[in-house]
Amino acid sequence: MKFKRIEESQITMTQLMLPSHSNFRGNIHGGFILNLMDQIAFACASKHSEHYSVTASVNKVDFLNSIAVGELVTLKASVNYTGRTSMVVGLRVESEDIHTGIIKHCNSSYFTMVAKDKEYKSIPVPGLILDTEDSIRRFARSIKRQKQAKKRSENFKAEDFVVANYIDEIAEHNAKIEL
Repeated sequence: MKFKRIEESQITMTQLMLPSHSNFRGNIHGGFILNLMDQIAFACASKHSEHYSVTASVNKVDFLNSIAVGELVTLKASVNYTGRTSMVVGLRVESEDIHTGIIKHCNSSYFTMVAKDKEYKSIPVPGLILDTEDSIRRFARSIKRQKQAKKRSENFKAEDFVVANYIDEIAEHNAKIEL
């Protein structure tokens, strides 16, 4: 079995934000940032697996700070976890005001990517060499996130869902039930 160091597939990409990337309020459109995130996740996963990789899922995207036209956006990607054919790529998005040098953390997210062969079948990926406490923490965190996602899915299967168990909880929120 083949193993690779995290550093071997890390990627950083920087791009100047242009007016064509902005929304009606003059900030950079979130969809444009998501597109850049998907590109760098693809590049990082493909570099690690040495095969074409596709996005299987995206775990939680929170836009923490807006990005203005004229700022430099830097995206950093690294493989945090490897399964048999999948990889979790951790992403960090920062913007820099080139006039003041102020850097803002704008977004962090996790993309699950799957390596594919020429026939578009899932293919095994190299494992990770975990050589720092940080790399072990990130790997363990990915395992924990997977377990939580599986548990959430199991709790809300349509065939097992009981409406009565949630009526009181829903009543505390901005919703009106009319059954």
